[in-house]
Amino acid sequence: MIGASRASFVEARERLEAALSATRDAAAFGGELFAVVHLLDREHVLRRALSDPAQPADRRAGLATAVLDGSVSAAVRDFIGDVVRQRWARSTELTDAIEELGVTAIAAAAEAQSRIDDVEDELFRFGRIVEAQPELRGALVDRRVPGERKVELVTTLLEGKTTAATLRLVSEAVAYPRGRSLERALESYGRIVAERRNRLVAVVRTAVELDEAQKTRLTAALSAQYGRDVHLNIEVDPSVLGGISVQIGDEEIDGTIARRLEDVRRRIERAS
Repeated sequence: MIGASRASFVEARERLEAALSATRDAAAFGGELFAVVHLLDREHVLRRALSDPAQPADRRAGLATAVLDGSVSAAVRDFIGDVVRQRWARSTELTDAIEELGVTAIAAAAEAQSRIDDVEDELFRFGRIVEAQPELRGALVDRRVPGERKVELVTTLLEGKTTAATLRLVSEAVAYPRGRSLERALESYGRIVAERRNRLVAVVRTAVELDEAQKTRLTAALSAQYGRDVHLNIEVDPSVLGGISVQIGDEEIDGTIARRLEDVRRRIERAS
């Protein structure tokens, strides 16, 4: 997000916390926010009208209330009215913000049940399962397959084996990719869940499984370096040939033998 949208999102997130504190079902609140995203993704004219800075804020809020009244709860209707009162640089940033707020609400529901750590881990593991199974991935990203069928498949795979929050988020990702790859959607949701705990997610690739002492030392070192709690998602990958690589957001720390061998190969090629 840029400029005004970023400031508006901060305000919307603060209002979300107030709304969640007043509701008994944060998961349902998040699900209704997703429904609003689906509506605005379909109705481009409505989305532009709700984010048009040339229109008074109260008029935008009134339009949102009129459209949503009866289709979502009063709490969500009023919350969306507050969100569209804010200034959004682009109409798509309004829908992106509402989606992120929906994920945050789902994460809050898991947090209330002391299951938010499980959601982080399950989203990461499911993403890796999808990458490792091309047939499964193909079924979940095939545009010819209706979203409802994809959700049925995900439910068959995950129901009773993961948290309800994970199942809800994975179902959202497969049914409504919003122009992203499935892996990117799951990664984005995992980041939002981690931010709910105000911590970073480090994807660690290593040739062999790390023991608990190694995990503790690595977590402590990364937390000290970044000044925030760090959650490790560990991927065992024999191709790294020893050492580890750590990716946090767009930053990568690569200490693997494979990377060093690749660097040597490149230097030889440049010299020849």
